[in-house]
Amino acid sequence: MTRFSLDDLATIIAARAGSTAEQSYTKSLLEAGPGRAAKKFGEEVVEAVIAATEGDRIALIKESADVLYHLIVLLTVRNISLEEVMAELKDRTSRSGHAEKAARDS
Repeated sequence: MTRFSLDDLATIIAARAGSTAEQSYTKSLLEAGPGRAAKKFGEEVVEAVIAATEGDRIALIKESADVLYHLIVLLTVRNISLEEVMAELKDRTSRSGHAEKAARDS
């Protein structure tokens, strides 16, 4: 089985950006702008939190997929690449969590 990655998802979102809003939900989100994309992302985050607190494993998996999708749409509408976010994560994980947090707080 071929593994699906966040890079794959970002590539699909980028491709759908070239479609029309009538053909693609992704395109309609991108056209609606950062406010709409951020709102949808926030809604999905709340739904994931609810699923997590209720202990609903299947719902958490599904809502997590929605969170990741809507996050990449939001990044796309703000012209931020997944690569930039991953570079930040790489930088943060190169030191302990406590040291990384202290560096952000200062």
